[in-house]
Amino acid sequence: MNTRRILSAIAAIAMTLSANAEEIVKSPDGKVQVTFDVVAGRPTYSIAYGSQSVIKPSHLGLQLAKGGEDLMDGFTQTEAICTSFDETWTPVWGEESSIRNHYNELAVTLDQKKTDRHIILRFRVYDDGVGFRYEFPRQKNLVYFTLREEKTEFAMAGDNMAWWIPGDFDTQEYSFTKSRLSEIRSLMPGVVKAHSDNSSWKTFSDTGVQTCLQMKTPEGLYVALHEAALVDYSCMSLDLDDKTMTFTTFLTPDAEGYKGYLQAPCKSPWRTVRISTTATGQLASRLTLNLNEPCKLEDTSWIKPVKYCGVWWNMIIGKKSWAYTDDLPSVNLELDNYNNVKPNGKHGATNEEVRKYIDFAAANGLDQVLVEGWNIGWEDWFGKQKDYVFDFVTPYPDFDIKALNDYAHSKGVKLMMHHETSSSVRNYERHLDAAYQLMNKYGYNSVKSGYVGNIVPRGEHHYGQYLVNHYLYAVKKAADYHIMVNGHEAVRPTGLCRTYPNLIGNESAKGTEYEAFGGSYPAHTTILPFTRLNGGPMDYTPGIFETDFSTWSDNKNKLNTTLAAQLALYVTMYSPLQMAADTPDNYAKFMDAFQFIKDVAVDWDKSVYLEAEPGEYLTVARKAKGTDNWFLGCKANENGHTSTLRLDFLDKGKTYEAIIYADAKDASYDKNPKAYTITKKKVKAGQKLTLTAAPGGGYAISFMPVAKAAKGSKK
Repeated sequence: MNTRRILSAIAAIAMTLSANAEEIVKSPDGKVQVTFDVVAGRPTYSIAYGSQSVIKPSHLGLQLAKGGEDLMDGFTQTEAICTSFDETWTPVWGEESSIRNHYNELAVTLDQKKTDRHIILRFRVYDDGVGFRYEFPRQKNLVYFTLREEKTEFAMAGDNMAWWIPGDFDTQEYSFTKSRLSEIRSLMPGVVKAHSDNSSWKTFSDTGVQTCLQMKTPEGLYVALHEAALVDYSCMSLDLDDKTMTFTTFLTPDAEGYKGYLQAPCKSPWRTVRISTTATGQLASRLTLNLNEPCKLEDTSWIKPVKYCGVWWNMIIGKKSWAYTDDLPSVNLELDNYNNVKPNGKHGATNEEVRKYIDFAAANGLDQVLVEGWNIGWEDWFGKQKDYVFDFVTPYPDFDIKALNDYAHSKGVKLMMHHETSSSVRNYERHLDAAYQLMNKYGYNSVKSGYVGNIVPRGEHHYGQYLVNHYLYAVKKAADYHIMVNGHEAVRPTGLCRTYPNLIGNESAKGTEYEAFGGSYPAHTTILPFTRLNGGPMDYTPGIFETDFSTWSDNKNKLNTTLAAQLALYVTMYSPLQMAADTPDNYAKFMDAFQFIKDVAVDWDKSVYLEAEPGEYLTVARKAKGTDNWFLGCKANENGHTSTLRLDFLDKGKTYEAIIYADAKDASYDKNPKAYTITKKKVKAGQKLTLTAAPGGGYAISFMPVAKAAKGSKK
């Protein structure tokens, strides 16, 4: 990783403070302050930013179902140690080529006298927020214990504006709702009803919401609640007491209703509070990544950001199918022979179709081609809660896995594997080694995994401890085979991509496919960077150019963004894994616009967040890794947005050719989405550009340095 550490004389700063005293620790810049105390035996903390209260005094603790008395009260403070830490580390891929990790830390040891047990509460205070967690040292009276609930409170200082989705144990595929905290209860039934067709869902409260929860205080402070380093623990949601505006953690239960099985020594994930005075400060925060452990992979040379296309959108839109035949009302993989059934004529993963995508990728500089529906079993994969639903190694008769991989490699392209599990987790783990070995055999180095439907073992949930452990198991096992993982429908990311950078992408939110199911609100992609992307990149699958689906399929829906906005997403929706999601035939109509997808990078040296407001607009500029090229994207909600941009981010002393892909004057997401313009001009650092994103639209710009003519050469 070439990590460079700059330690700030920790030993000189560390000290043991007096017991049972109010403790205060501040951020390095002194603006963020955490105050900790034990009040009537209960651990209590608060957070302030300058003179503004962010989190009022809030209790900490855990209720136990097994393993002794609750860890809620009866505590005395026996030790408090303050330290400082400062390092600069190098991510394998990311929004920057280096990240500073600079914090002041308070570690408080608490003793529960009546049980002779002790825990540690560790707070890390950054300029951009706070992370804290529970630690359970090795001890004789706290060894194995089961959580009934974690009772961490976040008492908000006011009735904040929030961008939220319902608390749910199985899906994040919701549209975001903007409201005051006090309005969540009245709005919740309608929101849940509107999304009741999700393949798997389980809400728990009329005031329960998921993280990352983005808020804005009445005073204009931006605050977000999330978690970091979710390992061997249940995913956290938040349940709101709307009388006191206090959130309490609500962990995902298992099939028996328990919230987690722990064995000391162990620790909880970090609970995080991201704080900034500007919306762009929220986007620039690296709090979640910094709270994760450094990379645990000794060799990362095989991990590469990927730009890809795939046999996918035709299926999502309904023109093609994942299934090979219509002759099998049910599938038994041990008995059925696909050579004896009639093809349905709609199967997408055919030799002919895949070669077309390989040719397109090779002609346009795309790295890989995803192929879904290549393997047997898709005829009854959904909604049956089957155990043995796929084997992940046997192709359909019309998919020649060796010939297609040979053909792709001859063109400088790789195929991307697809493993839909139908949420049969035990079955997937049974087949993992064989599946990854097959990938190694044919030269696949990345896999898109999926977890659609209710979990098998039955009664477990997508975000419970059992599944959290499974997802990480699959990522670790993939690393053994030098395979990158892109998990769909998995638990929302919490920065683990720092520790395991072969976790190159996740979906874990409402993505582009919903445009084919009736559309997402134009504001959706202006909210996701503040919420879902807090924990890691999203495989959003942008780049849909043919916005009226009825022009080429039986689907009557329309895309709820403009074509220019689709280009902007390659910059605003950060991911080292970017799909050109439309079909080659549709791209052929707009190859001048497709040039931006060909040019835009997927890995960055620097990112500059120029302007933003959650749910309204955001504008981001990024410098491509190892080059002098810059790319910029702006995405707006249904109201559109006009920007006046100072090009101060460009390298001084250079002249750039700016290619501007913008909405036409009469463009809009609902009436004229495919109207765009492409203009070119020479620009330098310090100049201004005024550009307008149409309603639901956006714009994208590439900045390429203009080569200087050599001395004596003709101009």
